[in-house]
Amino acid sequence: MRKIALFVGLAGLCAGPAFAQSYQCRVPQNLLVPEGKSGQPRQLPVTGYTFALSWSPEFCKNRQSSPRHRSQCSGRNGRFGMVVHGLWPDGRSTWPQYCRTAQRVSVPEAKRNMCMMPSARLMADQWRKHGACLTRKPETYFKVTRILWNSLKHPDYDRLSREDGLTAGRIRAAFTRANPDWTPEMVGVKLNERGWLQELRLCYGKDWMPTRCKRSQLGARDNVSAKIWRGL
Repeated sequence: MRKIALFVGLAGLCAGPAFAQSYQCRVPQNLLVPEGKSGQPRQLPVTGYTFALSWSPEFCKNRQSSPRHRSQCSGRNGRFGMVVHGLWPDGRSTWPQYCRTAQRVSVPEAKRNMCMMPSARLMADQWRKHGACLTRKPETYFKVTRILWNSLKHPDYDRLSREDGLTAGRIRAAFTRANPDWTPEMVGVKLNERGWLQELRLCYGKDWMPTRCKRSQLGARDNVSAKIWRGL
């Protein structure tokens, strides 16, 4: 908890709203925040963290008309590039999840994060499954998430998508060129079954510093062919 408190203390260095790599973003005025899914509790010592970033054009490819994903995929609130999927605590052999909490994500908190994580349902689910195993309050969980998010720079994924012979390794290399504190073995690249970029998985140690990913976190090997859906 001391390390969480340290990150929260640094929040003043990252003042202002957290934005996705968005083409445009508008926070909806009327927003409902569900309770969040429940599941089997698993309380374990935290050994590190995974910061999962989702490539929104791929996620929204067949969801533009879905009421469930309206805020992210309909275009009414903007067009998004890379967004936050979640900040996940890791364990030694599995991960902690669904730790006991009575706290819920408030509407003001959800609005604060909509341009970083454009789904109130996703925020509620991520807090309930992962965040409650990290902090006592959702406000703290999302503050830490914003600090991590604001510390990152993103390559031009649109331009990268046009490269001939694109591979998972070249996606990793583009991210590490934009973020010199990161090396390729710290960046997981998740492709879907058709070879399209789905997510990046960034690995942090217990000290909140970038660290080498486990093999299970790395995803596609460097030489695997990859594609990036631009969605425009």
